[in-house]
Amino acid sequence: MSEETQYTVWAATRGHLSEYLSGMGPSWIAGAIAAGPATMASLITAGATFGYDLLWVVILSAVLGAGAQYLSMRLGLLTESGIVSIVEKTLGDRWAWILVADVVLAAGLAQLVIMKTVASVSETVTGIDARIWGVTWAVILAAGLAGRGYRVVELGAKVLVSGVVVAFLASTFVVPIDSGAATSGLVPTIPGGVDGALVAAGILGGAVHVTLVTMQFYTMRAREWTRENYGLATFDIGASMLVAFGVYSLAIFLVAAGVLHNPDVQASGLTAIDAAQALGPLVGTNAKWLFLVGLWGAAVSTLGGNTVVPPYLVADKLDWETDVSDSRYRGLLAVVALLSAGGAFIGGAFFPLLILVLAFGLVGTPFALVLVLYLLNKSEVVPVKNSRIANGAGLVLVAITSVLAGSFVREQAASGIGDPITLFVVFFAGGLGIASLVLGVKFVREELI
Repeated sequence: MSEETQYTVWAATRGHLSEYLSGMGPSWIAGAIAAGPATMASLITAGATFGYDLLWVVILSAVLGAGAQYLSMRLGLLTESGIVSIVEKTLGDRWAWILVADVVLAAGLAQLVIMKTVASVSETVTGIDARIWGVTWAVILAAGLAGRGYRVVELGAKVLVSGVVVAFLASTFVVPIDSGAATSGLVPTIPGGVDGALVAAGILGGAVHVTLVTMQFYTMRAREWTRENYGLATFDIGASMLVAFGVYSLAIFLVAAGVLHNPDVQASGLTAIDAAQALGPLVGTNAKWLFLVGLWGAAVSTLGGNTVVPPYLVADKLDWETDVSDSRYRGLLAVVALLSAGGAFIGGAFFPLLILVLAFGLVGTPFALVLVLYLLNKSEVVPVKNSRIANGAGLVLVAITSVLAGSFVREQAASGIGDPITLFVVFFAGGLGIASLVLGVKFVREELI
């Protein structure tokens, strides 16, 4: 490796802290999606249902989320390309379409449920029918994103995530926390059968999600970051995912475990109004409204960030520009935003659905991580191969996400695969599992034999 390459990739940590703080952005969009209503629902449900038992998953989620973003950032900066383009050039058209399908399905399902959340909370606050709100928000979303694109999402992400973090962090100072029980929650266990596997997968899925792994490539391109921004990009990930998201997750979980835990609580029966009690010790009778505003803010922020993900990958696959200067991309962005209105017409309570969405997204994540690791170790793709430490961390990430995703799928299948949703989840997981295995074998044959 030349001295110039070494400097570009590793010594880009020079610069002032103020420059880094003002230059942050792409990872905050991932953080806004990660710190969305689905993660909030998973964390509150975990604390209310299992007390401190899943604390280890909460802490692990922030660490692994930052690790996944780092690997994506590294591949994106070293290639200065979108992940679909890289996959297509290296592995071919079929693998690129598998990745696109993986992301579109995971992000599309999340989009519908998040819109249901936004519309339902809007109905609770205003009294206006959620279906009307769903259509209204879809139009607002389409106009905002198609008009200003990335920048409006980034600004909203920074403001809303910061506000939600502050609100729940303040609650930890007034909520009694059982340090002994919290310490025991650091021991890795998954309690409660289907509910425990679902909630654990939901927590980890909030931080390590296929949409977060793939969108990092395109948000960095929107910022026009290159290899020279390696230090800033690393700082961006640490500040948004490891610190902001980590504090957010820990604060919500500890407050929920301290206030809401009850052995009789069922994960599938918890509602947003029940969850609002977590803020009772801080704001008293205003807890319901403060919680709903926080949930609404997180949902709106996540909705905007999630909307851009499918258009990014589809546009990249079709060789379009991935910004609003391309009318085709702008039109695709508007279509995805408008289609999300359908989420307001889905029946049932949105709180349990949010957890299911994250668990489903986690099922599609190991395949994306395997792809990233494969590409980072191909000399024809990147000028500097991954270090052993980075590869080891990546393999640990793949293993943990695979185990938790597999636990969720196994418990779902054990409860019966007669309904269409469970059947689809099983086939989806099986197909991507086979694809990941084939890719692993392919790498071993090419590089090690």
